[in-house]
Amino acid sequence: MEHEAGSELEKDLVYLGLLDKAHEIYTELGGRAVLSYIKSSYQLLSKVYHPDLNPGNSQKAEITQKTLNRVNNTISRMTDKELLAIIKRGMHKDRSSKRKILVVEDEPELQFFFQQILIMEGYDARIAEDGIRGYEAYCRFKPDLMLCDLIMPRMGGLELVKKIRKTTPKIKVIYMSGFFDIAPFKGTFDDEVTRYGYHTLAKPFRASELLLLIRNYLNEDLGELSEVDTLA
Repeated sequence: MEHEAGSELEKDLVYLGLLDKAHEIYTELGGRAVLSYIKSSYQLLSKVYHPDLNPGNSQKAEITQKTLNRVNNTISRMTDKELLAIIKRGMHKDRSSKRKILVVEDEPELQFFFQQILIMEGYDARIAEDGIRGYEAYCRFKPDLMLCDLIMPRMGGLELVKKIRKTTPKIKVIYMSGFFDIAPFKGTFDDEVTRYGYHTLAKPFRASELLLLIRNYLNEDLGELSEVDTLA
């Protein structure tokens, strides 16, 4: 049970964007500083993501608040030594050997689902909530593959990929949407998929279908492919 609690805490810290910073603080300043950072983050983020302060995105705020409460409850039952062990355990994982996947998706429940399932499958997964954040995350993260919703606020998937392609022509993309046939997008989208060989998944889809497509796509250069049904 202790191992399970530690694993769940590690996943939650990744989701909240705290684990990478915790590793950096531990390396530079040591255990006392990183414990202070993790414990104080709960109070700060609880205010930032309080549903009452985010009426325009209450769903995302509620999911994040639940995650924060779970983290706080788990940490309250741990000694400082146990918490440090979990933080240090994450540092010892060889992240350089993991394939990196960026998920650009505006639905909070799907963000959490995608990140958790990709982490459990051994990928280094990051989340961005729209095209603008997605572009910033892509430039920092340099992923091997991007899962991208087609229709998002501020900047949609087509515009995002076009912008990234200016500096990274061989970007690998899996478009996800329930609106591939919508008239304003269809002609441009079909040309995009055909010209650049991007893959697509129509929502809703099974997790197994997503994971198989990801494995195939990442392994195309190695010639290691399996059968999977997609829209392309």
